[in-house]
Amino acid sequence: MTPLQSILLGILQGLTEFIPISSSAHLALLPYFVNWRVSSEIEFIFDILVQFATLGAVLVYYWSDLKQMFCSLLRNLLGNRDWSHPDSRLAFAVLVGTLPVVVLGYPLKGLVQEAFKQPLWIGCALLFTSMLLYTSEKRHRAGISTRPLTLLDALLIGLWQTLAVFPGISRSGATIAGGLFRNLDRQQATRFSFLLSIPALAGAGIVSLVDFIQLPNSLQYLPIILPGLLTAFVVGYLSIFWLVRYVQNHSLSLFAYYCFVLGVVVLLSVALR
Repeated sequence: MTPLQSILLGILQGLTEFIPISSSAHLALLPYFVNWRVSSEIEFIFDILVQFATLGAVLVYYWSDLKQMFCSLLRNLLGNRDWSHPDSRLAFAVLVGTLPVVVLGYPLKGLVQEAFKQPLWIGCALLFTSMLLYTSEKRHRAGISTRPLTLLDALLIGLWQTLAVFPGISRSGATIAGGLFRNLDRQQATRFSFLLSIPALAGAGIVSLVDFIQLPNSLQYLPIILPGLLTAFVVGYLSIFWLVRYVQNHSLSLFAYYCFVLGVVVLLSVALR
């Protein structure tokens, strides 16, 4: 990997982690299409550290909300017990929504690693993401009234997030669509999706960081990787900023069409090789 490749992958990660088109699919497909020869070791290190770069972007963007949620949760744990406060309910909803990926995500690790090597799987998963976004928008347009987020909503959205451990299934796409299926409005579903990404990104990064620490001479790659991480952070922050405003007046159909086209292209490339 060269610094230029690192920056290009950082741009790709920053764009696709939060925009619902699957970051894992794009990170796997770019080297596949352009025939990059990246060592598995440096690719592994980059994939670990870029998790923290995009985590940093969402932490900075939602810092004020997170501070309020944490303080409200802390007051309740120290004896206030007022779980009806919106900040407390939202913090608890994030915890509940994280449970499915904690329980189900790690046992799927072997299957997930194998799926990253299979363009056929990634193409099919992108078509699934396309269908998910499209059908959730159709349901949302049907005029179903919106309502406050409940713990059942959070749990079911968390189950959708668990599917996104597989490459090609967009995490933000699955969770936003899950919110729309539960009759949340787009802004509410998007905000909860991004807040739910914080423990998911942190957990995935920490689990992989254990493997990273055990690698010999891994620090020698940091000068190559760091430009990509900085790029992922900046682009990730801008992507959140843009998407939060985009969903106020636009549907997710554009991303559904994009995932469909990319999925078809991937499947055709597999068939023609």
